[in-house]
Amino acid sequence: MHDLLTDPQLRYRGFFAELRQPTLPEALPTEARPAHSLHLADPPLRPAPLPAEHTREISRDLLGLTDDDIDKLVARGALEIHEEKNSVSSPAPAVLVERQGHVMVVTLNRPEARNAVNAAVALGVGAALKEADRDPEIRAVVITGAGDKAFCAGADLKAVARGENIMPPETKDWGFAGYVTHHIGKPTIAAVRGFALGGGTEIALASDLVVAAEDASFGLPEVKRGIIAGAGGAFRITAQLPPKIAMELLLTGDTLDAPTARELGLVNRVVPAGQVLTEALALAERIAANAPLAVQASKRIARGITDGRIESEQSAWDLSHREGRAVMTSQDAQDGPRAFAEKRRPVWQAR
Repeated sequence: MHDLLTDPQLRYRGFFAELRQPTLPEALPTEARPAHSLHLADPPLRPAPLPAEHTREISRDLLGLTDDDIDKLVARGALEIHEEKNSVSSPAPAVLVERQGHVMVVTLNRPEARNAVNAAVALGVGAALKEADRDPEIRAVVITGAGDKAFCAGADLKAVARGENIMPPETKDWGFAGYVTHHIGKPTIAAVRGFALGGGTEIALASDLVVAAEDASFGLPEVKRGIIAGAGGAFRITAQLPPKIAMELLLTGDTLDAPTARELGLVNRVVPAGQVLTEALALAERIAANAPLAVQASKRIARGITDGRIESEQSAWDLSHREGRAVMTSQDAQDGPRAFAEKRRPVWQAR
């Protein structure tokens, strides 16, 4: 035993340790752990293979089977193969951006929420327009909504009721949805299918052109929720529709169907629902076929855009913001979105 305790190899490998006992004057030697080199790393720990994880490798390397042979045996149940599956799928992006030639297509991608605008939508749309404005290869932008139910249901009132800021600080200069005050030089076309309510109509009003499906509808129902059409709708609709019609829509919150909107000049053309994006792209390509600089200069002149701003709208925006702040601090404005989220009638108190 003494030879073992004094063996230099075992001592070097840390095989023994000293254990002190309060009743003994000297420490007792004791086994510390299995012998190993102090200068070698512990072997890596690897998880045990999953059942049937290596079926293909073994069948191929040891049995000489081809992949087709293995697939046939698996189909017959003679072999089992472990298929790794992702237990958690990544959420779909709130905005999809694709390029079709010289046209950028921006899609609001929240069909489960009727493409309502939350913070992610505002950031995605704003970033897409910024990219389009900087890229000389992009000559027109089409904005549309995913699914066949809605172009955009406006602000996500459920998110508002939760206290979410649907206009993040990064999008301040771009306005609602990263769009309504994001005045780029490239022409913008709204391809509207389904209903475009509240902010959805305000996106259409902010667009240079609108192509609507036969099932499209427009409206500013904010007054039914205790709030105002604060993303330009309250003054842009009176500029783009006959004033009396516009005031009726603004004060009642009623909707306007696509054929009527076409007659009144709110949209450029109405097409069957399945053709709305195709028609919008065709219109964008007609624009893109022209001289880009001349098109962009013409838009800026027609819209009065200087340094990304429309100066003639500034007093209307100032008034809209002042009135909006006053309304948004009211009890009615608090109960309206909450009642919508709770699917009940609001209780108006005029305060």
